Amino acid sequence: MEKGIKSPAGKDRWYSNTVQSILTSEKMKGDALLQKKITVDFLTKKVKKTEGEIPQYYVTGNHEAIIPPATFDLVQAEIEGRSNSRRKGRYSGATIFSNRIKCGACGHWYGSKIWHSNDKYRRLVYQCNNKFAGAKKCTTPHLTEAEIQENFVKVMNKLLRGKKDMLENIRLVREQICDTAELEAEDQCLMEEMNMLSDRVQKCISENARIAQDQTDYQKRYDELVSRYEAVKGRHDEVVKSIKARHAKSERLDGFAQALTAQSGTVTEFDEGLWETLVDFMTVYSKEDISVTFKDGTEIHIG
Repeated sequence: MEKGIKSPAGKDRWYSNTVQSILTSEKMKGDALLQKKITVDFLTKKVKKTEGEIPQYYVTGNHEAIIPPATFDLVQAEIEGRSNSRRKGRYSGATIFSNRIKCGACGHWYGSKIWHSNDKYRRLVYQCNNKFAGAKKCTTPHLTEAEIQENFVKVMNKLLRGKKDMLENIRLVREQICDTAELEAEDQCLMEEMNMLSDRVQKCISENARIAQDQTDYQKRYDELVSRYEAVKGRHDEVVKSIKARHAKSERLDGFAQALTAQSGTVTEFDEGLWETLVDFMTVYSKEDISVTFKDGTEIHIG
């Protein structure tokens, strides 16, 4: 809106659901989901979202991708992760540290707090959100932003000392764990079976409309076909979810490796970009005992 860019509807104002729609549309990665809606009244042209009344068809590579598929899958993983984190009380967009500091004593997340908000000693600190919630006070200390940044710099320099081995490990993980060839082959077979069953369902309905037949037998055949279709679709959904998860992990590791490769020498001051790109979360046990878990799964301790 600051740049004067119109919304897809040509309006000056953008709404969050519009952005959400763009972020989650399969069309961005070049795919298409057909029969999302069904016409319920041909006279009024009233339509509704499909809820099992007719089969839906997911077409891969339907058109040229706007966003690389791996990046799209990473976005979906991030959206799901943030949704789960909100339910667990983790995610907050208040600052870059709000959802990244974990209490080593109770496992809850640190949140930002303003101390002395109305006097000259006012400062921002981070402490366990559960510190005073239970019967027993949580013993982990609060941290200032300067302390978080200082500890991150220390951990980064430890990480960089093993940079060569880490990059090789990332390469091996991407090759072995993130490969989707077998899953994609299974997905293709499942799609073909779904299309075959869908055609049979449509043929069954069409025959029943044209030819007089026992409705008990018809319903039995119809239910069996739909049941088979739903079973195959259930497995298909599982396979697609696994493919997306592997794509997301591969993309995340690739971003991690690129940021690590670009970093030469030692880190002398806090870099927000490195923090956002490399860190999953920091765990605080005491002022002297802190660990950082990176997005590739590596955990490094200080103290």
